[in-house]
Amino acid sequence: MEFKELLKQRSGRINRELMRFLPEETGMQRMLLEACNYSVENGGKRIRPLLMESAYFLCRIAEAEKQGIEIGDRTPDALEARWQAEYDTLLAPFLAAIEMIHSSSLVHDDLPCMDNDRLRRGKPSTWAKYGEDMGTLAGDGLMIYAFETACRALEDTGGCSSGRKTKGNPPEELFAKERAERIVRAIHILAEKTGIFGMIGGQTVDVLLTGKTPSAEQLDYIYRNKTGALLEASAMIGATLAGATRETVEKLREAALLLGMAFQIQDDILDETGTEETLGKPAGSDERNQKTTYVTQNGISAALEAVRSYTERAITGIEEIGSYPFFISLCSYLISRKS
Repeated sequence: MEFKELLKQRSGRINRELMRFLPEETGMQRMLLEACNYSVENGGKRIRPLLMESAYFLCRIAEAEKQGIEIGDRTPDALEARWQAEYDTLLAPFLAAIEMIHSSSLVHDDLPCMDNDRLRRGKPSTWAKYGEDMGTLAGDGLMIYAFETACRALEDTGGCSSGRKTKGNPPEELFAKERAERIVRAIHILAEKTGIFGMIGGQTVDVLLTGKTPSAEQLDYIYRNKTGALLEASAMIGATLAGATRETVEKLREAALLLGMAFQIQDDILDETGTEETLGKPAGSDERNQKTTYVTQNGISAALEAVRSYTERAITGIEEIGSYPFFISLCSYLISRKS
């Protein structure tokens, strides 16, 4: 199967997981819930949950091979089936949570006080459809609901035994403790990479420098945090939930950061060269909002080379951990996308 078809199928699977975690649109705050769900349901490539899932599978594969266990079929569907119980109850809540946070950031980005964009993925942006007040609340609500969703993984701390025994601790108790510890670490990563020292911190500097000419160091900070932080969180959480060592988690963080840099620079290129039809949003948004980008600072040729270099370095880091072909293809796709 060609990667694009495999990616389409996997994105569809992620979408089905997202839908089961969205809040029911009832009660006196129904309009808010509709606005929250609208922003999540409105398409998107689901790159962050796909990255989290890929990091999880990669680390599970690496650990299995270390123990001499033959994996065989390494397609995402086969790997999900292999670790189905943990996928459904441990990983899935975080897949939904990371996409909710990403969606909340887009809702806020589009607001009149930010980029003032009325179009998102070919449809009215959330504030354009529901009003600026409801758009603001929807962005806030989604970010908080994401953590509520991630905490659902704590509802089932039992499950399969780790098979290891220690005096006074049956396997089930040991596994429950390890699982809970992984979840708490993952929630901490999610909070840190979302907050004032992560995505929101990067967005803050981006806003403060609008209409000004940032230095290369300032632009690097924006890219590493506004875009890179959630990609880092995705890879780190996937690895953490899989039980990877801190060294492996760090290696995947570094790879995801490189991917984040490549992804944002590719976005800059597309904003410069794309059309509203291909992008699903107004082209030339950066110029209209007086934002300096990697492209305006360095030119298209240098930007294309930077995307290639960052991506190759990320792939090298991933391949040092284990072999999961879908993950590598996903990285390559991110630099060849047209929207």
